[in-house]
Amino acid sequence: MGNYYQPEIECASREEIRGIQSERLVKQVQNVWDNVPMYRKRMEEKGLTPADIKSVDDLHKLPFIEKDDLRDEYPYGLLARPLSECVRIQSTSGTTGRRVVAFYTQHDVDLWDECCARAIVAAGGTKDDVCHVSYGYGLFTGGPGLNGGSHKVGCLTLPMSSGNTERQIQFMTDLGSTILCCTPSYAAYLAGSIHERGVRDQIKLKAGIFGAEAWTEEMRHDIEEKLGIKAYDIYGLTEISGPGVSFECEEQTGMHVNEDHFIPEIINPITGEVLPDGEKGELVFTSISKEAFPLMRYRTRDICILSREKCSCGRTHVKMTKPLGRSDDMLIVKGVNVFPSQIETVLMNQGYPANYQIVVDRVNNSDTIEVQVEMTPEMFSDNLSEVAAKEKELVAGLKAMLGIYAKVKLVAPKSIARSEGKAVRVIDKRNLYKG
Repeated sequence: MGNYYQPEIECASREEIRGIQSERLVKQVQNVWDNVPMYRKRMEEKGLTPADIKSVDDLHKLPFIEKDDLRDEYPYGLLARPLSECVRIQSTSGTTGRRVVAFYTQHDVDLWDECCARAIVAAGGTKDDVCHVSYGYGLFTGGPGLNGGSHKVGCLTLPMSSGNTERQIQFMTDLGSTILCCTPSYAAYLAGSIHERGVRDQIKLKAGIFGAEAWTEEMRHDIEEKLGIKAYDIYGLTEISGPGVSFECEEQTGMHVNEDHFIPEIINPITGEVLPDGEKGELVFTSISKEAFPLMRYRTRDICILSREKCSCGRTHVKMTKPLGRSDDMLIVKGVNVFPSQIETVLMNQGYPANYQIVVDRVNNSDTIEVQVEMTPEMFSDNLSEVAAKEKELVAGLKAMLGIYAKVKLVAPKSIARSEGKAVRVIDKRNLYKG
């Protein structure tokens, strides 16, 4: 194994971890003070200098950074190293506004590779595995992140990218892929395609590392059953580095945060108050070892819970739950908080695949919500009464879960467009009415 696998760090005591964090935080604060004018201005506005940050206990004094700040400072405003020292950029999709561009020195790339390698090892990966990377490559962080982690572990790496399902399955069977890395929605699609082609017995997969979009436990179990694997969650953000900020171990009770590189906090999303472990709130990250693009107290808008309960895998780094929703794009329909994960749970419990879209609109000043759900080939029927009965059953299930009426429209198999990145789950047409 490479030098990324450091059990003395992943299994360090709480005191040792805090010591590492404090030392790196103090250096990072000085780094941004010296090199990023926006950080210096924000600190001065709060009456702070680097001397005020002596340990991780002082982290709460620092100002928050939000995505709008990254867009406002685009492209070079948050760069903490000369451009000549940077070797890579990655970027968000920019679907909700100006793109966010993150910069990497070679040190930052190596750090990212190490974090992703830890995730692969936690999923049982070794140099004897064939790692099949079906995340998108290019500016999207999924492909480059797991690709680098796979190299670090020493796996035979298949840089497949997303799409071209025929080729995916051919290489999977011919080269004996053992670890699949992709979005959960694409994993579900691959599972269905493998079943349709009758080649399940030729697949040698043992594990999957899935992230970049929300998915439920029901979806996990469905993928595990259809592919005969153990499915592991991985979490990350382009702004922080990409996938590998945290990852699941074999216990599958949360994702271990790489605390020697990223300090997590949970805050009240309204007041900004730091909440204790075990309470639900908004996840905030501070990068303490990145050089080119270090973000301090970055508000992710993901809602989750941190836990320090002892883990059977031996890792002592704090665990975060799957994101339980978002503090910024949570749907409010008729005054009710609605999360796509709630809808997905109902669909999966009633045997539907995780291919759906939620369309929210406003008609005559009243919110409406429609859930378009793909049927499997086995479910598909031209009998309108049968389809209506199935839709009625789903309407009842959604009413019980959400507390409001949601129209359901069952659509033909493979009629909802697939995305090569994150699946587009929500179409909120009410935005058209905003000034």
